[in-house]
Amino acid sequence: MDILVCYDVNTEEREGRRRLRNVANACKSLGQRVQKSIFECRINEMQYQAFLAKLEKIIDPKTDSLRLYRLRAPREDNLDVLGNDTYVDFDDPLIM
Repeated sequence: MDILVCYDVNTEEREGRRRLRNVANACKSLGQRVQKSIFECRINEMQYQAFLAKLEKIIDPKTDSLRLYRLRAPREDNLDVLGNDTYVDFDDPLIM
């Protein structure tokens, strides 16, 4: 499944900046950054549940916000991009 992860972490304090880095690193481990606080991930249901549990441990639910959207497949049929698109489909052939 393809998911879109969007987050807003309160970084007014040092602890918030640490949480922000940890959320970004957790997202990088399963997907790719498409904007500063937005990641697209292609994962299965088991990975999704583990990912949710990991993120729940990182964020502060009183000050941070995290949204995960399940995208309809195929992704390309449900997406319009204006401007710079940095997305790389890792399922496509890799040309070196």
